[in-house]
Amino acid sequence: MDRRTILRYLAAATLLPAISGKAASAVTKRPIPSTGEQITPVGLGTWQTFDAGDSTGELDPLREVLKILINKSGSVVDSTELSLNDKLFIATKVWTSGESEGIRQMDKSFALLQRSQIDLMQVHNLVDWKTHLKTLQRMKDEQRIRYTGITHYSESAYDQMERIMRDYPIDFMQVNYSLQSRLAEQRLLPLAQEKGIAVIINQPFEEGALFASVKGKQLPEWAKHFECFSWAQFFLKFIISHPAVTCVIPGTSNPRHMADNITAAYGSLPDTQMRAEMVKVLAS
Repeated sequence: MDRRTILRYLAAATLLPAISGKAASAVTKRPIPSTGEQITPVGLGTWQTFDAGDSTGELDPLREVLKILINKSGSVVDSTELSLNDKLFIATKVWTSGESEGIRQMDKSFALLQRSQIDLMQVHNLVDWKTHLKTLQRMKDEQRIRYTGITHYSESAYDQMERIMRDYPIDFMQVNYSLQSRLAEQRLLPLAQEKGIAVIINQPFEEGALFASVKGKQLPEWAKHFECFSWAQFFLKFIISHPAVTCVIPGTSNPRHMADNITAAYGSLPDTQMRAEMVKVLAS
């Protein structure tokens, strides 16, 4: 796969670095409850951030982001063009109505990503979810996909997500959660633990609002106790320290930000008392 193809079409996906046998010992690992397979708890959301043109100036930073994502999780990247496909846990989505249209959309994802098997296929924003979950289960039985899931980004969908989690055998659910938006803690995250469903977190930075809220403020000195050295790591470590969370997917097209984000997967995490102090920091 050439560089231009993978970078442009991964824009529709979520990227989670799979743990290799050479992974650094300090990196945190999280199991997918339905199988025990381990992944790194900080991945990459590519929605909008990977929408790029064809120029080298636009594509090279995205290539570097992917290299950092994989290198920092212990996998080895060649110095040649992006041969990254087999080094990534790729999660993408179906987001349309109707069985035939859903199948057409998913087949296109297989073709564009040049994959015979996709790791995780999700019903995005619960659009026509009853129809698509039947298709996803069939595709899983055929081993075209490895895991099934649902996604949403709005608290208004929580009741419906809860019903699906209780009644359908999904492997993953993706939901919004951050230091600022913690409603998912009340029912969805505990239910995911109860049902053995992996959790992917979106909107960890509230589209940048969290950084605006701490602009000009110093990181608390006690953050060093859980090896946290930036506000991005502060926000991400709060999320992945919740026992229900499998992975968080901050979006970026900036290599420096990717390096900062993935560092949150290393070292210790805040305990319950520290998490409470982190909430107070944002409230103040």
